[in-house]
Amino acid sequence: MDQIEERWTAEASAQLLGRKIVKVRYMSEREAASMGWGSRPVVLQLDDGNLIYPSMDDEGNDAGAFFTNNERQSVLPTI
Repeated sequence: MDQIEERWTAEASAQLLGRKIVKVRYMSEREAASMGWGSRPVVLQLDDGNLIYPSMDDEGNDAGAFFTNNERQSVLPTI
């Protein structure tokens, strides 16, 4: 593992490991508009109040979809 991967794995682990998802919803139209987004992603609310949601890129240019390995529904799309 290189230093960049190690750093970001540590940061992701610090924010996510041991957390519990307490609410699942789609981002509101108001929230999406405040980000300048034309579509709305799934939002995961964690037990510490943090929100996790996908973006199409790391610059936050628009909402993104969650892909899963669930055979019944492999994509949680933007709306």
